[in-house]
Amino acid sequence: MKIRPSQRLSYRLMDEHDAKLLFQLDQNPKVMKYINGGKISSQQDIDDILMPRMLKYLNPEKGWGIWQVCLSESEEYLGWILIRPMNFFIDAANPDDLELGWRFFEKNWGKGYATEAAKHLMQNIAQITGVKTYSAIAVKENHASIAIMKKLGMRYQKSGIHKDPLGDWQVDYYQLRLQD
Repeated sequence: MKIRPSQRLSYRLMDEHDAKLLFQLDQNPKVMKYINGGKISSQQDIDDILMPRMLKYLNPEKGWGIWQVCLSESEEYLGWILIRPMNFFIDAANPDDLELGWRFFEKNWGKGYATEAAKHLMQNIAQITGVKTYSAIAVKENHASIAIMKKLGMRYQKSGIHKDPLGDWQVDYYQLRLQD
Protein backbone atom coordinates (compact mmCIF):
# COMPACT_ATOMS: atom_id res chain seq x y z
CA MET A 1 0.00 0.00 0.00
CA LYS A 2 1.27 3.43 -0.90
CA ILE A 3 0.03 6.50 0.96
CA ARG A 4 0.25 9.88 -0.71
CA PRO A 5 1.93 12.70 1.25
CA SER A 6 -0.10 14.88 3.60
CA GLN A 7 0.41 18.63 3.97
CA ARG A 8 3.98 18.39 5.33
CA LEU A 9 4.74 14.71 5.58
CA SER A 10 5.49 11.64 3.48
CA TYR A 11 5.02 8.00 4.45
CA ARG A 12 6.64 4.64 3.76
CA LEU A 13 5.84 1.28 5.27
CA MET A 14 8.99 0.08 7.03
CA ASP A 15 10.35 -3.42 6.49
CA GLU A 16 13.14 -5.78 7.55
CA HIS A 17 15.75 -3.37 6.14
CA ASP A 18 14.87 -0.57 8.59
CA ALA A 19 16.38 -1.87 11.83
CA LYS A 20 18.92 1.00 11.97
CA LEU A 21 16.15 3.61 11.70
CA LEU A 22 14.19 1.96 14.49
CA PHE A 23 17.35 1.76 16.61
CA GLN A 24 18.11 5.49 16.13
CA LEU A 25 14.73 6.51 17.48
CA ASP A 26 15.01 4.35 20.60
CA GLN A 27 18.28 5.95 21.79
CA ASN A 28 16.68 8.74 23.84
CA PRO A 29 15.49 7.84 27.37
CA LYS A 30 12.79 10.55 27.09
CA VAL A 31 11.39 8.87 23.97
CA MET A 32 11.36 5.53 25.80
CA LYS A 33 10.00 6.85 29.13
CA TYR A 34 6.42 5.60 28.72
CA ILE A 35 7.39 2.52 26.72
CA ASN A 36 9.74 0.83 29.15
CA GLY A 37 10.62 3.35 31.82
CA GLY A 38 13.33 5.08 29.78
CA LYS A 39 15.61 2.17 28.88
CA ILE A 40 17.19 2.70 25.47
CA SER A 41 17.09 -0.22 23.04
CA SER A 42 20.21 -2.03 21.97
CA GLN A 43 20.64 -3.02 18.34
CA GLN A 44 20.19 -6.60 19.55
CA ASP A 45 16.81 -5.62 21.11
CA ILE A 46 15.75 -4.22 17.74
CA ASP A 47 17.02 -7.25 15.81
CA ASP A 48 15.77 -9.93 18.22
CA ILE A 49 12.53 -8.41 19.54
CA LEU A 50 11.17 -5.41 17.61
CA MET A 51 11.89 -6.58 14.06
CA PRO A 52 10.41 -10.10 14.47
CA ARG A 53 7.32 -8.57 16.14
CA MET A 54 6.89 -6.03 13.33
CA LEU A 55 7.26 -8.71 10.66
CA LYS A 56 4.47 -10.79 12.27
CA TYR A 57 1.87 -8.07 11.71
CA LEU A 58 3.35 -6.42 8.60
CA ASN A 59 0.68 -6.56 5.91
CA PRO A 60 1.23 -3.99 3.14
CA GLU A 61 -2.11 -4.72 1.44
CA LYS A 62 -4.00 -3.77 4.61
CA GLY A 63 -1.65 -0.99 5.72
CA TRP A 64 -0.52 -2.83 8.85
CA GLY A 65 2.98 -2.16 10.05
CA ILE A 66 5.22 0.69 11.12
CA TRP A 67 4.98 3.71 8.84
CA GLN A 68 8.08 5.85 8.56
CA VAL A 69 7.18 9.54 8.70
CA CYS A 70 9.44 12.06 6.95
CA LEU A 71 9.28 15.74 6.15
CA SER A 72 8.22 15.88 2.48
CA GLU A 73 10.46 18.84 1.74
CA SER A 74 13.75 17.39 3.06
CA GLU A 75 12.97 13.67 3.55
CA GLU A 76 14.20 14.01 7.17
CA TYR A 77 13.13 10.99 9.25
CA LEU A 78 10.88 12.30 12.05
CA GLY A 79 9.53 9.12 13.62
CA TRP A 80 6.91 6.51 12.97
CA ILE A 81 3.25 5.53 13.27
CA LEU A 82 2.26 1.96 14.15
CA ILE A 83 -0.89 0.41 12.70
CA ARG A 84 -1.89 -3.18 13.50
CA PRO A 85 -4.97 -5.07 14.68
CA MET A 86 -5.78 -4.34 18.31
CA ASN A 87 -4.68 -7.12 20.69
CA PHE A 88 -2.55 -8.67 17.95
CA PHE A 89 -0.17 -10.53 20.26
CA ILE A 90 -2.68 -12.16 22.62
CA ASP A 91 -4.68 -14.29 20.16
CA ALA A 92 -7.53 -11.80 20.30
CA ALA A 93 -6.54 -9.75 17.25
CA ASN A 94 -9.37 -7.74 15.79
CA PRO A 95 -8.70 -6.76 12.15
CA ASP A 96 -11.71 -4.43 12.28
CA ASP A 97 -10.18 -2.39 15.13
CA LEU A 98 -6.73 -1.07 14.29
CA GLU A 99 -4.33 -0.02 17.03
CA LEU A 100 -2.39 3.19 16.50
CA GLY A 101 0.89 4.04 18.16
CA TRP A 102 3.63 6.56 17.53
CA ARG A 103 7.18 7.34 18.36
CA PHE A 104 8.99 10.51 17.24
CA PHE A 105 12.40 12.01 17.91
CA GLU A 106 12.21 14.43 20.84
CA LYS A 107 13.18 17.42 18.66
CA ASN A 108 9.96 16.82 16.69
CA TRP A 109 7.59 16.83 19.66
CA GLY A 110 4.96 19.55 19.85
CA LYS A 111 4.95 20.28 16.11
CA GLY A 112 1.78 18.35 15.26
CA TYR A 113 3.59 15.70 13.22
CA ALA A 114 2.19 12.68 15.10
CA THR A 115 -1.37 14.00 14.87
CA GLU A 116 -1.07 14.90 11.18
CA ALA A 117 0.53 11.56 10.33
CA ALA A 118 -1.88 9.41 12.34
CA LYS A 119 -4.95 11.21 11.01
CA HIS A 120 -3.73 10.99 7.41
CA LEU A 121 -2.89 7.29 7.67
CA MET A 122 -6.19 6.51 9.41
CA GLN A 123 -8.22 8.23 6.69
CA ASN A 124 -6.30 6.67 3.82
CA ILE A 125 -6.33 3.15 5.25
CA ALA A 126 -10.06 3.45 5.97
CA GLN A 127 -10.70 4.51 2.35
CA ILE A 128 -8.69 1.59 0.98
CA THR A 129 -9.72 -1.18 3.41
CA GLY A 130 -13.03 -0.04 4.86
CA VAL A 131 -11.78 -0.26 8.46
CA LYS A 132 -13.73 2.23 10.58
CA THR A 133 -12.48 1.66 14.15
CA TYR A 134 -9.14 2.83 15.52
CA SER A 135 -7.89 2.41 19.07
CA ALA A 136 -4.85 3.55 21.04
CA ILE A 137 -3.48 2.95 24.50
CA ALA A 138 -1.23 4.92 26.82
CA VAL A 139 -0.23 4.90 30.44
CA LYS A 140 -2.21 7.55 32.30
CA GLU A 141 0.92 9.67 32.87
CA ASN A 142 1.65 9.96 29.13
CA HIS A 143 -0.28 13.21 28.72
CA ALA A 144 1.27 14.01 25.32
CA SER A 145 0.07 10.75 23.73
CA ILE A 146 -3.35 11.10 25.30
CA ALA A 147 -3.55 14.65 23.90
CA ILE A 148 -2.81 13.25 20.42
CA MET A 149 -5.55 10.64 20.86
CA LYS A 150 -8.02 13.38 21.74
CA LYS A 151 -6.90 15.52 18.76
CA LEU A 152 -7.60 12.51 16.54
CA GLY A 153 -11.15 12.47 17.90
CA MET A 154 -10.64 9.40 20.05
CA ARG A 155 -12.67 9.08 23.21
CA TYR A 156 -11.73 7.46 26.49
CA GLN A 157 -13.15 3.93 26.75
CA LYS A 158 -11.72 2.42 29.93
CA SER A 159 -8.66 1.82 32.08
CA GLY A 160 -7.31 -1.68 32.39
CA ILE A 161 -4.48 -4.11 31.95
CA HIS A 162 -3.14 -4.36 28.40
CA LYS A 163 -1.73 -7.84 27.92
CA ASP A 164 1.32 -8.41 25.74
CA PRO A 165 4.02 -11.10 25.66
CA LEU A 166 6.57 -8.39 26.52
CA GLY A 167 4.67 -7.45 29.67
CA ASP A 168 1.32 -6.26 30.92
CA TRP A 169 0.66 -2.56 31.50
CA GLN A 170 -2.04 -0.56 33.23
CA VAL A 171 -3.26 1.76 30.47
CA ASP A 172 -6.09 3.97 29.34
CA TYR A 173 -7.90 2.84 26.19
CA TYR A 174 -9.16 5.36 23.63
CA GLN A 175 -11.15 4.69 20.47
CA LEU A 176 -12.59 6.39 17.39
CA ARG A 177 -15.22 5.04 15.03
CA LEU A 178 -15.05 6.84 11.68
CA GLN A 179 -18.24 7.95 9.98
CA ASP A 180 -19.28 6.19 6.77
